[in-house]
Amino acid sequence: MQQASSYFDKWKQFFIIFFPIVITQLALFSMTFFDTTMSGHYSSTALAGVAIGSSLWSPINASLTGFLMAITPIISQLIGAKQDKKVKATVHNGIYVALTIAIILILVNLFLVPLLLTHMHLNAEVAATARHFLTGISIGLPAFFLSAVLRSFIDSLGLTRVSMVITLTTVPMNILLNYLLIFGNFGFPELGGAGSGYATGITYWLVLIVSILLIETHRKIRHFQIFSKPAAASFQKIKEILTIGIPNGLTILFETGIFSAVTILMSRFGTDIIAAHQSANSVSTLLYAFPLSIASSLTILVGFETGAMRIEGAKTYRHIGMITAISIGTLNGTLLFFFREQVAGFYSNEHDLILLITHFLLYAILFQFADAVLSPVLGALRGYKDVAITSVVAFISYWIVGLPVGIFLSYSTLGAYGFWIGLSTGLFTAAFILSIRVRYTEKKLRVS
Repeated sequence: MQQASSYFDKWKQFFIIFFPIVITQLALFSMTFFDTTMSGHYSSTALAGVAIGSSLWSPINASLTGFLMAITPIISQLIGAKQDKKVKATVHNGIYVALTIAIILILVNLFLVPLLLTHMHLNAEVAATARHFLTGISIGLPAFFLSAVLRSFIDSLGLTRVSMVITLTTVPMNILLNYLLIFGNFGFPELGGAGSGYATGITYWLVLIVSILLIETHRKIRHFQIFSKPAAASFQKIKEILTIGIPNGLTILFETGIFSAVTILMSRFGTDIIAAHQSANSVSTLLYAFPLSIASSLTILVGFETGAMRIEGAKTYRHIGMITAISIGTLNGTLLFFFREQVAGFYSNEHDLILLITHFLLYAILFQFADAVLSPVLGALRGYKDVAITSVVAFISYWIVGLPVGIFLSYSTLGAYGFWIGLSTGLFTAAFILSIRVRYTEKKLRVS
C-alpha cells in the first residue's frame, strides 16, 4: 500500500481496498444462505436444528472475528510508520491468542452446549441436529480463528483482493460439501442439517490452507516471513491486541445480540410475524455488507495514514468513506422502497406473509441511513485505535435506548414494527455519539 497524494488518488486507493472487501462479504453471506436453504430443502426439522445452532454460533463468530480484527489497525499503523520488522511478532501473538480462543470454544462445545440445548426444551431431533451441527463447526475452529488472524494481516497491507480470492475459492467448496453431506450424494454419509455444520468445519480448514499458500507465494506478503521462526509470546503485544480487540468484539456482540433479543421478544406476535421479521432482517444483513466493507476499508486506510502521522490524510479518507456510505445507503433505501414487494416475493408465495415482509422492509430503509453514518465512524475509530469508548456507546445505544423504545412502541398500534423503530433509534444514537467522538479524536491527534 502506497501513500496517495492527491484527493483523486485517495478516492482511487479507497475503491481498490473497498471493492474486494464487499465482494468477500457478499460471498460470506452466501455461505450462510446456502447452509440455511439447503438444510430447509432436506426437512423442516433439519432447518430448525441449523437455525438453533446458527443462532448460538453467529454472535460468537461475529464478536470473536471482530476481536481478532484488532490486528488490522495495529499492522496498518506499523506499515504506515515503516516498521515492517515488527509485523511478524504481531501476527504470531495474534495466532497464540486465536489458538487459545479455539481451545476454549471446543471445550465449551463439549461440556456446556449439551446442557444448554437440554434446558432449551427442544424437540429431540431438532436438538440432536443442532448439537451435531455445532460439533461439525468445532472441528474447524482452530483453522477458523487462525484464518481470521491471517486475513486481518493480509487486509492490513491493503491486499484485500487476496482475501477476496481466498473467499471466492472456498465458498463454492462449502456449497459442494453441503450437497454431499446434507443429502448423502455420491456415497457420502447422509447427515441432514448436521451435514452443513461439518461442511462448514471442513471449509474452514480449506480456507486456512489456501491462505497459507497465497501468503507463501505472493511477492508483497512473502517478505514478511510470517511462517519462519516463531516469535516469542509477548505480554505487550497480547495486551495491545486485547486492548483493541475486547471493545471491538463487545461492540459487535452488543449489536448482534440486540437483534437476537428482538427476535425472541417478537415471539408473542406469532409465527408469521417472526418469519416476516427474519426474512426482512436477512435482506438488511445482505445490504449491511456495504457499510461494513466501508468500515473495514477505513480501518486499513486510516490506520496507515495515522501510523505515518498524516492525520489530515486519515480525515480525508473518513470523509470519502462517509460520502460513499451515504450514497450507497440512499441507493439501497430507494431500491428497497420501490421494489419491496418483489424482494418479499423471494421469501414466500403466501400473500399475507409477503405483505408482512413488505411492511418490515419499509422500516429496514431506516437501517440504511443509520448504518451509512455509523459504520464509517466505527471504521475510522478502529483505524485510530480509539475503540475503548465504542463498546460502552454500543451498550447504551442498543440496550439502554433502542431496546426499551422498541418494547414500548411494540405495545402501541405499531405492534411488532415498533421493535424495528427501536433498533433504528439505537443505531442513530450510536452514530450521533460516535460522530462527535471521531472528530474529538482527530482534533487531539492533530494537536499531538
